Amino acid sequence: MRLLTRARLEATRAPRAKRAADFDRAVAEFFMRIALEEAAKGLGRTSPNPVVGAVLVKGGRIIARGYHKKAGSAHAEVVALEAAGARAKGADLYTTLEPCDHYGRTPPCSMAIIEAGVRRVICASADPNPKVSGKGVSRMRRAGLKVLTGVLAEDADRLNRPFFKMIRTGLPWVTLKAAVTLDGKLATATGDSRWVTGAPARAWVHRLRDSVDVILVGANTVRKDDPKLTTRLPGGGGKDPLRVVVDSHLRLSPGYTIFTQRSAARTVVATLEDPEGRKARRFLAQGVDVWQLREKAGQVDLKALLRRLAKGGHNHVMVEGGAEMYGSFLRGRLADSLALFLAPKLIGSPGLSWAGDLGVKEMAQALAVKDLAFERHGDDILLQALL
Repeated sequence: MRLLTRARLEATRAPRAKRAADFDRAVAEFFMRIALEEAAKGLGRTSPNPVVGAVLVKGGRIIARGYHKKAGSAHAEVVALEAAGARAKGADLYTTLEPCDHYGRTPPCSMAIIEAGVRRVICASADPNPKVSGKGVSRMRRAGLKVLTGVLAEDADRLNRPFFKMIRTGLPWVTLKAAVTLDGKLATATGDSRWVTGAPARAWVHRLRDSVDVILVGANTVRKDDPKLTTRLPGGGGKDPLRVVVDSHLRLSPGYTIFTQRSAARTVVATLEDPEGRKARRFLAQGVDVWQLREKAGQVDLKALLRRLAKGGHNHVMVEGGAEMYGSFLRGRLADSLALFLAPKLIGSPGLSWAGDLGVKEMAQALAVKDLAFERHGDDILLQALL
């Protein structure tokens, strides 16, 4: 989704010819893109809630804006209304998601909008949550407000894919992220993988980490790479997601970096072993959580793990390795999207293939991806797709 930069947003206003009282889609899309920029500020911070942005417009100018910062805090619409104060009366409200109409940790946004005297509400996405769906729009229309829906809905829906999946299925959105050579290798035959891609690609990955709720890896990745799995953005900012290591039989040592380093994020080991047994106590002593999960084919049942993460309020899981883990998610049809960096390098047949064994014996059985998109980051190509 291509959105306006902050500099352009601050310097730009809707064209004078399109400031009419009647609905104009070009004007609506102009301001909705700004609301989407606001919403994106909450990525990785609002789960289990969606990300939402809002702007209030009066006389063709933005008078206030807001976004949902975290679960339990004021919703985007209320943040914008409070920033506008009395100026909200007679204004148009652009919001990326249908305003809520139920009492949760905060009061209904639909009521706040009505009480503020807003003239018109323009929404992008419909909310699939049965507590909300259609009810906020209905209340506002009954109160005499003009409500328009579906403006840039596709862009807004894309931003909230993890939340929508969670509501509909009870499972988080799963992104597989890998960095490979042109011949599809994660590492050399000796296991060396530093670095497959260049600095710009690695910087993009840290921005992705900042926007997800969970990073998940297998025990072999910890053993071979000893990763930190933290977010390192310029200036030291960024949020560390929950880090999950799948170690079915607790064969790892608790001395690896991911278990010993200090971070605001929790670290979890998902296993089949007794969480009160001798092996588990070594991790518990390091402050690492140990989750015992059900078994499937001698390994941790990944779908059961995803359900537990969902119950903990985690909407978006990023899988960062390794080949066995990628293969397990692909074989189980548990992944939703792919972020694959292709580096302009070749290793050859002894190298480690990234996807593992998918059990494909005929081309007709191959797992197809869709909605391919490409970006260049330095010398590397980022391929993104849905699975």
